[in-house]
Amino acid sequence: MERLFYRPNDAATVLSMSRTAIFRLIKTGELRSIKRDGYRLIPAAALLDFARALEAKEVA
Repeated sequence: MERLFYRPNDAATVLSMSRTAIFRLIKTGELRSIKRDGYRLIPAAALLDFARALEAKEVA
């Protein structure tokens, strides 16, 4: 089964970014996340959406 959610450290690895960059993207609303019981989860779909949006900006 594919992963449905990623912790910020794992999301940083997937996107080849720093953990700090991930939290900055979350703060600005560019990357969706869920806060649950004191920890943050990033849906796999949010990572794909972010990557697609980033690619679209490059093409435009």
